[in-house]
Amino acid sequence: MKATNFDLYLEEHLADADFAERFEAAGAAWDVALQIAALREKAGLTQKDLAKMLKTSQQQISRLESPAYEGHSLSMLRRVAHALNAEVKVVFEPEQGKRRAVVAESPSKYGSRQ
Repeated sequence: MKATNFDLYLEEHLADADFAERFEAAGAAWDVALQIAALREKAGLTQKDLAKMLKTSQQQISRLESPAYEGHSLSMLRRVAHALNAEVKVVFEPEQGKRRAVVAESPSKYGSRQ
């Protein structure tokens, strides 16, 4: 498949670490937004219906379903999941190609908890 202008643009800009990090974060927000919208639609609910169930506004549901929104709280995601018969799972994965030194601090530094 021939690379499009967008593919070339993206490849060039992903070489910039700051852009690549922001692009990846946007992808995660997009994924959350699409999942919420898909679950809501599968349940046959409008944004207004879901808002009523959660005792919030339709505008808040719209924000949660917006790929640009990054203010999702774990408690709100759990409320949405519960209303849509789903569950929230948070997974931490190592960053590709990055290794960071982790320094464990001695528990004695914080005093004894006996």
